[in-house]
Amino acid sequence: MGTVNVSLLTTDPCSQAFSAEGPTIGFPHMQDIAVLINTAVAVLAAVLLIVRFRVNPVIALVVSSVYLGLAVGLGVEKTVKTITAGFGDIMVDVGLLIAFGVLMGSILNQSGAIRRLVEHLLNTFGPKRLPYTMGLAIGTVLQSIFLDVLLVISAPLARKLAPKIGKLGTARMATAMAIALECGIVFTVPGVASLALAGLLNVPLGKMMLFGLLLVIPTIIIAIAIMTFLFRRGFWNEAKDEDHTFVAEEDREGEEEEYDGGAGRPVAAGTAARGPGTNGTAAQVTGSVAVAEREPKQFPLIVLFAPLLTSLLLIGAGAILQILKIDLPWLQLLGEPVIALLIGLIGTCLVTRSAIGQKRVEEAIAVGFKESGQILILTGVGGSLAATVAAAGLGHILGGFFSASTVAPLLVVWAIAAVLHIAVGSVTLSAITAAGLLAPIAPVIGLDPVLLALSAGAGSLFMVHVTSNTFWLLQSLLGQSVRGALKSVTVGVSVASVVAILLILPMSLLF
Repeated sequence: MGTVNVSLLTTDPCSQAFSAEGPTIGFPHMQDIAVLINTAVAVLAAVLLIVRFRVNPVIALVVSSVYLGLAVGLGVEKTVKTITAGFGDIMVDVGLLIAFGVLMGSILNQSGAIRRLVEHLLNTFGPKRLPYTMGLAIGTVLQSIFLDVLLVISAPLARKLAPKIGKLGTARMATAMAIALECGIVFTVPGVASLALAGLLNVPLGKMMLFGLLLVIPTIIIAIAIMTFLFRRGFWNEAKDEDHTFVAEEDREGEEEEYDGGAGRPVAAGTAARGPGTNGTAAQVTGSVAVAEREPKQFPLIVLFAPLLTSLLLIGAGAILQILKIDLPWLQLLGEPVIALLIGLIGTCLVTRSAIGQKRVEEAIAVGFKESGQILILTGVGGSLAATVAAAGLGHILGGFFSASTVAPLLVVWAIAAVLHIAVGSVTLSAITAAGLLAPIAPVIGLDPVLLALSAGAGSLFMVHVTSNTFWLLQSLLGQSVRGALKSVTVGVSVASVVAILLILPMSLLF
C-alpha cells in the first residue's frame, strides 16, 4: 500500500527548527506556541465555517490549510505544494479502494442481496438475538456499502422486524443499527473512514482489517448490551421516544404499491429526500432498492457475496504472508488491496449480471460513481489539512510532550476527534483530521500507527447528534422522535466510542 509521505512535507526551514535536535520536552518555545495557536485557529476556523456559516466542508478545509501554511511561514509556493501533495498522497493510497468498495456495494444493493441477508439472519438466529446479529452483519461484512445507502436499505427492514423482538424493539433495533453503522465505517475494512485512516497513517490494509475486526466485534456487542440494560431500566419511554405516524403512513403506501402490482418501496425514496440533513443520493439509491426487489432470479446468497468475501480473504492472506515473511509472489499480488478489491468488483459484476441483467448493473455502477465522488474529495482535502499540519512541525512539538507514554497520545487523539465530531458532525472528517494532527508523533515515540488510527476512529464516534445526517435518517426511518434518537443514536454511539477506547488502551500495552 502507498504512503502519505509526511516526512517529505517537513523539510522546510520552519519544520527543521523543530527537528534539528529531536522533540523537546518541557516548556515550549515561543515559536512552538505560535505553531500550536495557528493550528488551533485553522481547525476551529474550519469548524466555524462548516457549522456556523454553512460553508461546504471541502472549501472550509482548503481555506484552513491555506491559512495555516501561510501563518507558520511556509510561503505561498510551499503551502500550495503541501496542500496538493497531501490530497494526492491520500488519493494514491485509498482512491481506488474507496471507488471499488462503493461500486461493489451499489451493485449488491441493486441485486437485493442485502435485504435477503438480513432476512436470513432473522430466520437463523431468531428475534431475541436479532439486534446483535444484524448489528454484527452491518458492522462487518456489509461495510463495502456507503453509509447512507446501507442505512436506507436496512432501516425499513429493521423497522418491520422491531415488533418481533417484543417490548423495546424499536429502541434496541435503532441503537444496534446506529452503533453498527458508525463503528463499521471507522474500524472495518473496507469502511470509508478505515481506508482513509489506514492510508493517512501508512498502516498496511491487511493489518488494519485484522486489528479492526478484533476491536469492532466486542465493541458492538458490549455497547448494544449496555444500551439494552439501560433501556430495560427505564431509559426508554415509548410514548415520548417513538413516533410512528410518519413511517406508518409510509408503510401503508408501500403496501398499496405492492397490491397494485409494484414490487418495492418507492415511498422510502421520498422519505429520504424529505428527511432533515439528507441529500438526493440517499433518496436515489433507495429508489434503486425498490427496483432491486424485483429479482428475475434468486441466486444463493453465498454466490452473490462470494466475490466480496474472496477479495477480503485475499487481503487477509496477503497480510498474513507479510507478517510471517513468506515469499509467494503470486499470492502477494492477489493480496494487494487494489488488486483484491478489483477482483471482487469484477466478480460482483459478473455474478449480478446473471441475476439482474446488464442494464441494472450499469445503473448500479452509475449510482456508485456519484456516491464515491463526494467521499473521495472530502477524504482528499482532509489529507491536505493533515499534510499542512505536518509541514508546520506540530508533530515534533507534540512528540516531545508525549514521549514518556504511549497511552497519552491515544487519549489525546480520541479527545480531539470527539470534539471535532461534536462540532462538525462528520465521522470521517473528524477521524482523518485528528489522526493527521498526531500522525507525525507515532514514529517519534514508537507507537504503532494502527493504534492511532483506531483511537481516532473511536473518538470520531462520540456524540452523533443533530449536525449529522445519519442522526436524521435514523430518526425518521425508524419511527423515533427527536428525543428518542438522542437516546438511541447519540447516547448509543457515544457508549460505543468509550467502549472502543477502553479496549484500545490495553491493546497499546500488548502491541
